[in-house]
Amino acid sequence: MTDHPARAVPRPALVGIFGGLFAGYLGLTAVIPVLPAFLRDRHAAGDLVVGLVVTVTAGTALLVRPVAGALADRYGHRTVMLTGALVAALGGLLYFLPLAVPALVAVRLLLGAGEAALFTAGAVWTVALAPHHRRGQLIGLYGVSMWGGISAGTFLGATLQQVSFTAVWALAAAAPLLAAALIALVPVPHGEPGTAAPREPGTTAQRGAGTAAQRKSRGGGGLLLRPALLPGTALALGAAGYAGLAAFVVLHLDARGIGSGVLVLSCFSAVYAGTRLVIGHLPDKLGPRRVAAWSAAGEAVGLTIVALAPNLPVAVAGGVVTGVGFSLLHPSLALMVMNRAEPTRQGAAIGAYTSFWDLGLAVWGPVTGLVAATLDYPAVFGVGAVCAVAAAAMAAWIGRPAGGAGGTGRTGSERTEARAA
Repeated sequence: MTDHPARAVPRPALVGIFGGLFAGYLGLTAVIPVLPAFLRDRHAAGDLVVGLVVTVTAGTALLVRPVAGALADRYGHRTVMLTGALVAALGGLLYFLPLAVPALVAVRLLLGAGEAALFTAGAVWTVALAPHHRRGQLIGLYGVSMWGGISAGTFLGATLQQVSFTAVWALAAAAPLLAAALIALVPVPHGEPGTAAPREPGTTAQRGAGTAAQRKSRGGGGLLLRPALLPGTALALGAAGYAGLAAFVVLHLDARGIGSGVLVLSCFSAVYAGTRLVIGHLPDKLGPRRVAAWSAAGEAVGLTIVALAPNLPVAVAGGVVTGVGFSLLHPSLALMVMNRAEPTRQGAAIGAYTSFWDLGLAVWGPVTGLVAATLDYPAVFGVGAVCAVAAAAMAAWIGRPAGGAGGTGRTGSERTEARAA
């Protein structure tokens, strides 16, 4: 079988999807820097309550992502992504009510579900619209849109807090409504009611080759969906380094008398985005297995440099190396998932895969805190480096698919890896 004939990148559609994701996350994260002060000011809440209210969204996101992906496969990715944006807008409006802390927790749980639907459906929609030779690159750019929304949201939220809490709530409601409008303007792909994945060439029998036995062989549901299991585990391992860097690089450099840990984080973030913009095509060109393995290895090297850094320039260099490696790990592993999932289950697969990110942060947050408390700060980055090495080994070990996604023939990235093997 040959690949589907090359299609042009549907720029107007991707503008709507990427713009919708950016605006959605802008609204979702505008409240993050504001909630601690709000809870202390209006509810006299302690640290435990503040931590619960701020982070509880991850619990619903972890559970809802695979469900949202499966619903997107069945009812269409625009429908589910639009629903996620509207749920996020509803959550923003609910902040205006004089809610007690338990009700705020319920609102945050609702927002976690909206975020999961927004991100997961949009991710698979992006891949479905993309030419095969650009899928990995566009997955990376999709992530840049998300992180851009997070950065803008936290900045604008902190700025509007100087005006009033009400101004922040207004942004939290208005931005997802803008996201919903942008998403609604994107047309559903022709001939695909109920799904967003364009059909590949082949006979009806070939397209229907996903028999019950074959689906059973691909196994599992939720987080255990087989195409997502090993790449997702590698992603969760890679998350250890990010969790350690975000939580402890400032304290680590302060303890060494170096300071300016925020600069390391800023350089990491800038390089993380810039790498996807400049060399985000590498997973498509060189193959996702190879790029994932090298990316995780690069993350390990960068974390080791940060752990041993004797001065600020070396620490910044470590942050830069970590950012370059970590940037391409997610899109490479995501492309591996998409290559291995049947077309009718790609939404469920990518939903399960992204849930491993939530799971990784949920696990590594307290683990790195325990390591810092019982050992020292360099050990935090050492643990992250070891996990990144394990992620690299896992990415390199994951077997190549026998015949591409859903039996439709290998993609260009898969053939590249086959030639290199």
